[in-house]
Amino acid sequence: MSEDLQILAGGFGFPEGPVVCGDGAVILTEIRNNQLSRVAPDGKASVFSRCGGGPNGLAFGPDGALYLCNNGGSKYVEGYSMGVAPHPDYKFGYIQRIDAKTGEAKTLYTEVGGHKLSAPNDIVFDTQGGFYFTDLGKRLARHRDHGGIYYALADGSRVTEIAYPMLSPNGCGLSPDGKTLYAADTEGARLWAFDIEAPGVLRKPAPHAHHSGRVIAGLPGNARFDSLAVLANGNIAVATLNTGYVTEFSPGGDIVRAVKMPDSYPTNICFGGTDLRTAYITLSDTGRLGTMQWATPGLKLNFG
Repeated sequence: MSEDLQILAGGFGFPEGPVVCGDGAVILTEIRNNQLSRVAPDGKASVFSRCGGGPNGLAFGPDGALYLCNNGGSKYVEGYSMGVAPHPDYKFGYIQRIDAKTGEAKTLYTEVGGHKLSAPNDIVFDTQGGFYFTDLGKRLARHRDHGGIYYALADGSRVTEIAYPMLSPNGCGLSPDGKTLYAADTEGARLWAFDIEAPGVLRKPAPHAHHSGRVIAGLPGNARFDSLAVLANGNIAVATLNTGYVTEFSPGGDIVRAVKMPDSYPTNICFGGTDLRTAYITLSDTGRLGTMQWATPGLKLNFG
């Protein structure tokens, strides 16, 4: 189905985190170029924020500002689109608030419970105005940091650890009723589901379990999962690395459809348009933003 996909814009440095604005423009992150860019409906791109670091997942918050997961930056080498190690200046990851008018970046969180954030990756707001975010963990030369899932308030006053450790939690999203948090685990291509008991409170884990998540879907071979988007019907569309698909799963874990992309690293998907069926997909190996009509509408995001 990739023949249905049209390229809206290109020339980006590993694009991620697209969000659709009220005027139809798309703001996306450029991890490799340490900035956010705005893509107008006609495809014209411009720099929106010089936020620095390694900007990744992005979402609108209850105050109209953008909230950004920043992985702290990576080192890049010729011939590889992805970062191969933490940037030489890397110290930690962080959460930033981005002014939606000026692009000015303010750091909100750098640590949780006395532990520095490693590589915040993706973010989703609940109806209460708080947000869940994943921390992928940094990959180093001979080891890697553990990943985890966290919940924070938009005013910078509180952040808590709610699922830790995990191998490599990446994309996250909420079910239409807000009672389930989904998280895509990159390595091993597993889709986890967590029961939400209250804002920022997950069901308690069983004895000896690290967290209360349950695997609802996965893929074999060399597939790896990146970011995800939840659809209005409750299905979950997961950007699938290496194989180059966007894979749509039912909440029960069945594969509903797999849409081939013209890129081995489709990393994220979001929805816009009057019927929320216009999908915007970041094609990060080739640095492009694609768009196509999805079979079913995406879920309207809180504050989006």
